[in-house]
Amino acid sequence: MLRLTKSADYGLVLLTHLAQQPEASLANARGLADATRLPAPMVTKILKQLVLARILDARRGVGGGYVLARPASRITVAEILEALEGPLALTECSEPSGEGEGCERVGFCQVREHTQLINDTIWRALGEITLADLTRPASRELFQLGPPLPSRIAATPVR
Repeated sequence: MLRLTKSADYGLVLLTHLAQQPEASLANARGLADATRLPAPMVTKILKQLVLARILDARRGVGGGYVLARPASRITVAEILEALEGPLALTECSEPSGEGEGCERVGFCQVREHTQLINDTIWRALGEITLADLTRPASRELFQLGPPLPSRIAATPVR
């Protein structure tokens, strides 16, 4: 199952909150934790990671805090997730090294190239969604998606 970690999820929440504030207004970690109802220690950890990735700027001193390092329209979801979790890799052979280190099937896997294509497609899609997009109401049109895919998993009773 593909699922965002709490760190990535909370990072998106924090950055979306910051993107909705007036431009260049600073927010401190405690204020962000309170405003988003997220645990303060986790907020502090995430903010530090986002500063290291140059997604946020940190201003020290009285009245200091955090601010987006550039406009929300120039920060992608892919960039945010990579800053908080590292590069997206659905399988070991999809990792940036591409060598499949640690996978005993790398020499004869029949789906390796396909999983790498799937990985690249997901990464490209995440790279097209910006932080500014996350501040607008969600819609399939916003992300240029077609109709929902039908569920392929039928509910069957366990016997």
